[in-house]
Amino acid sequence: MANLKSLFKDTAIYGLSSIVGRFLNYLLVPLYSYKLSAASGDYGIVTNVYSYTALLLVLLTFGMETTFFRFVNKENENPERVYSTTLIAVGGVGLMFVAAVLCFLPTVAGWMGYASTPQYVGIMAVVVALDAFQAIPFAYLRYKRQPLKFAGLKLLFIFLNILLNLIYFLGTENPDVGFVFYINLICTASITLFFWRELTGFRWVADTKLLRRMLSYAWPLVILGVAGILNQTADKILYPIVRGGLEGKVELGIYGACVKVAMIMAMITQAFRYAYEPFVFAGSKDKESRETYAKAMKYFIAFTLLAFLVVMGYIDILKYIIGPDYWEGLRVIPIVMVAEIMMGVYFNLSFWYKLTDRTIWGALLSGAGCLVLIVVNVVFIPHYHYMACAWAGVAGYGTAMVLSYFTGQHYFPIKYPLKDIGIYILIAALFYALMQLIPADLPLVAKLALNTVLICAFAAHIIYHDLPLREMPFVGKYFRK
Repeated sequence: MANLKSLFKDTAIYGLSSIVGRFLNYLLVPLYSYKLSAASGDYGIVTNVYSYTALLLVLLTFGMETTFFRFVNKENENPERVYSTTLIAVGGVGLMFVAAVLCFLPTVAGWMGYASTPQYVGIMAVVVALDAFQAIPFAYLRYKRQPLKFAGLKLLFIFLNILLNLIYFLGTENPDVGFVFYINLICTASITLFFWRELTGFRWVADTKLLRRMLSYAWPLVILGVAGILNQTADKILYPIVRGGLEGKVELGIYGACVKVAMIMAMITQAFRYAYEPFVFAGSKDKESRETYAKAMKYFIAFTLLAFLVVMGYIDILKYIIGPDYWEGLRVIPIVMVAEIMMGVYFNLSFWYKLTDRTIWGALLSGAGCLVLIVVNVVFIPHYHYMACAWAGVAGYGTAMVLSYFTGQHYFPIKYPLKDIGIYILIAALFYALMQLIPADLPLVAKLALNTVLICAFAAHIIYHDLPLREMPFVGKYFRK
C-alpha cells in the first residue's frame, strides 16, 4: 500500500498540472471557435497541423523517453551517462530534422496541402523538434521525483500560451490563424531556457555502446509509438484527404473542436501515465508488484468511468466551451471518451512487454489496432463523415486492448479483478443510459440535478467498496482519527 500511496501522491501532482493546464487550455478552444468561424475551415487547419506534429513528436523522440527510464534504473548503468547519451541522441535527430524540412520546405508544405502557407510547416517543424528535446529533461524530472518543477513548467507554458493568444485574438478583428503557430514557437522556446539546471553540471558524453543497446530496446517502441499516436491522430490526418476540399476542413474543425470537450479523459490518462511509468520500472523487482498493478488498473477504470459520467452529466454546460457553430458534432463526445478509456487500459496493460524486454510485441499489438483504425476511417468516412472517426477510435483501441490482455497473460500473468471492473462498467453504462432517458424538454436545473444524483451514487460506490481513504495522501489523516 505504501507504493500505491506514492503513486497516488505523484499522480495527484501530475494530475493537478495536467487537469488545471488542460482546463486553462480550454480557454483557447472557445477563443478559436468563436473567433474562427466553422465555415472558414481555419480551425480544421489547426487540428490538421497539430495532428502532424503529434506524429512527428513520436518519431523524433523515437522511444527514448521510455528507454531512458528502463536503462537509468538498471543497477549496472551510470544514470548520468544514460541521461547524457539520451539528450545527445534526441537533440541530434531533432537538429537534422529541422535542417531537412527547411531545405525542402516548399515540397514538404505542398505535400501536406499548405503550398500557399509554407511558413506554417516551417514553424511547426522547429516547435516539434524543441518539444522532442524537452521530453528528455521532463523525463529526468520524473526520474528524480520532482513533480512540482515538472508541473510548474507545464503550467508556465500554458499560461504564456494563453496570454499571448488572448492578446492577439481579442485585439485583432480579423485574426490570422498562422499566429497560433507563431505563439507556440515563442512559448516552447521560452520553456527550454528553464532547463538550464538539467542541462548543465555534468559532462555531455555520447556513449556509443550504450546508445546501441538503448536503440535495440527502443526501435520497437518507435513502431509502438507511431501506431499509438496514429490511433489518436490518423483520423485528423486522413479526413481532409478522404473528404477533400473546404468541406473536409470545415467538418474536421467541427470534429476537432468537439473532441476537445472529451479531452478530460486524456487528462486523467496522461496524469496517470506520468506517475505510473517511472513507478512501474522502479518497483519492478518488488514481490508484490503484480498485485499493485492489478489494483492500479481497477482504480484507473473506476475513476475514468466517473469522469465519463461527469462530462456526460454536465454536457449541457460544457458544450459552451466551443462556439455554437460546432455543436452539431457533440454526439461524438461519449464515443471518443470510451475510446480514451480503452487507450488508458491498453497503456496499463502494456507494461508486460516493457518489463520483459519484449517491446516488439508492443509494435505488433499497436500496429494491429492502428491498422483497424485506419481501415475503418478510410472505408466509412465517405459515408458517415466524422462519426466514423469516433467509432474508428473505439475499434482500434479495443483491438489493441484485447490482444494485449490475452498476450500479456501468457508472458506476464497478472490477476486483474475482472469481476469488480465488470461491475463498475455495468453500473456506469446503466447510469449513462438513465441520463439519456431524461426528457430533453425538462428544465436544465432539474436535468442537472438528476444527473448529479447519478454521479454522486457512482462516486459513493467507489468510496464504499474500493477507495482506501485511510491510506490516501493528504486526506487519509482525517479518516484515521
